[in-house]
Amino acid sequence: MRSPASLLLLTCLLLVGCASLPQPEATPPSSQGLLPLIPMRDFFRNPERTAFQLSPDGAHVAFLMPWQSRLNVHVQAVGSDAITRVTAATERDIEVFAWANNGRIIYFQDTAGDENFRAYAADIDGGNPQDLTPFDNVKVDLVDPLEDDDEHILITMNQRDERLFDVYRINVSTGEMEMVAENPGNVLSWITDNAGALRAAVASDGVNSSLLFRETEADEWQTAVTTNFKDMIEPQFFDFDNRYLYVASNIGRDTEAISTYDPRTNQHLELVFEHPEVDVNEVLRSKQRKLITGVAYLTDRLEYHFFDDQRRALQETLEARLAGYEVTVTSSSRDETKVLVVASSDRTQGAYYFYDLTTGELEKLVDVSPWLDEDAMAEMRPIQYTSRDGLTIHGYLTLPVGVEARNLPVVVLPHGGPWIRDAWGFSPEVQFLANRGYAVLQMNFRGSLGYGKSFWMKGFKQWGRTMQDDITDGVRWLVDQGIADPGRIGIYGGSYGGYAALAGLTFTPDLYACGVSYVGISNIFTLLETLPPYWEIGRQMFYEMMGDPVADADLLRAVSPLFHADQIQAPLLVIQGANDPRVKKAESDQIVEALRARGVDVPYLVKDNEGHGFHNEENRFDAYRAIEQFLGKHLGGRVEEQPAD
Repeated sequence: MRSPASLLLLTCLLLVGCASLPQPEATPPSSQGLLPLIPMRDFFRNPERTAFQLSPDGAHVAFLMPWQSRLNVHVQAVGSDAITRVTAATERDIEVFAWANNGRIIYFQDTAGDENFRAYAADIDGGNPQDLTPFDNVKVDLVDPLEDDDEHILITMNQRDERLFDVYRINVSTGEMEMVAENPGNVLSWITDNAGALRAAVASDGVNSSLLFRETEADEWQTAVTTNFKDMIEPQFFDFDNRYLYVASNIGRDTEAISTYDPRTNQHLELVFEHPEVDVNEVLRSKQRKLITGVAYLTDRLEYHFFDDQRRALQETLEARLAGYEVTVTSSSRDETKVLVVASSDRTQGAYYFYDLTTGELEKLVDVSPWLDEDAMAEMRPIQYTSRDGLTIHGYLTLPVGVEARNLPVVVLPHGGPWIRDAWGFSPEVQFLANRGYAVLQMNFRGSLGYGKSFWMKGFKQWGRTMQDDITDGVRWLVDQGIADPGRIGIYGGSYGGYAALAGLTFTPDLYACGVSYVGISNIFTLLETLPPYWEIGRQMFYEMMGDPVADADLLRAVSPLFHADQIQAPLLVIQGANDPRVKKAESDQIVEALRARGVDVPYLVKDNEGHGFHNEENRFDAYRAIEQFLGKHLGGRVEEQPAD
């Protein structure tokens, strides 16, 4: 929901021996009442089908479906059972695709997790495949599919300078391209108007963000406003006259609100919507009827506010017919008479439906993971607690089904980012842990986005300090509630969450019985030294938010687990992708080597064909099998019996 231009680089950065407490015996908790053990593979196998998108004319749906254990793009005519495979990826899942026109699909794929995505295209029958950007060590992203131009799309690419992304117009059939805008050296993101013309951009000098604007593509860029990166003005899109912008902004306020904005005068015109407690930065619109229909935002759960009776009626109709589920419209035909809907919850990945507004017909397309019985899944409950300095921390608690919520083994699961947030909904990882008998605690510690400027800024230069205290205070709260067995608490996370796991074992060694670091940071100095070149623009923002490696050297040394590895007493499992461009493999190598030098046995799982998180199905299986066995050994949760070789 959130993609602040001034934090574009940051949100991309970071996702996913025993303590002095008595050593728990490696026996399962009382299984009386626990539901049957569900195979690990059922939680982490590829979905039946997912990521459905309607063609512009509404005649076909495209979706991802496994083929040779990889997610590939498939197409199906509406009303037909015949499915056509469009792509033939065998090395790595395809995760991002879009309709270029009614007969052609564009998609993006990297190599072995290096995040150097290329753009490809193919006809919906699989014919005329084309590598649109056949360049090594180049990263491509989609700017605009150009709805009114069936032959071209707009992409960004850092071919000219690995640090900077220029904009190109590329022919989806031939790959012929031309540069539309050369990055002057400071642009982070680009915005088109409703006709596909490149009319706005967000630039940065490292700590100050500027909104750039021009009347036509032939004009020179003008600076509409420059603010410190903490004062955000995030362009959403142009109004339907292509004159003003809809923006999400926290200028002069704490939470982001939606308003219209005139870039010629730097004036916020009409306040469209605000919420007193959380940021609002997603606007819903009808391009066909040329009006703003509502906004969406996250409190404990996803909420909507509608301005348009027709859109409100659509939501109410769908929620009535799909009662008990969170209903989201994910795609629509160009004339907006047909939509795709996903109905999900905290206990199911849900199902996709096709809905025809003209006839009222609602057709179920597929259950995403029909092998998982939602009645056997656990409820994710919103919770809140107070930090030691009086801050309200929001989070989620998932308890295993069928047992009393007393003296349970616990897995603390801090999110990555750290500049993102956890949200209510189905998590295979959380449900897997709950099925093994663990209570799972997630929290949106200070620095998490979505709760306003002040809450976010309270996390500046607080890695391993008050951010970590918020995690610790959540654990103490759970112990005080009588839910957690204080001798069987583990901490596990990915990316920043992996850092938090290492920091938890390092700085609160008596709190945790074990920890798992998944692509986690052990040394903030080396993290900052190895930023990808295309994040260089944001370096000074990183320094202000995390610490300057020169001016704040003492701080960064104090909160980098590597320099205090002698304090780690609890068992640690480390998981890493060899090609991770964000958190380099050296981050995991360093902490493993430091602990092994002390004679500590640290199981270390590395996959050579993965990057920042494991995407290939077989690698996910290996990772979660290792996690299951490790947690079972040290926390006493249930472990699936493995077949003999």
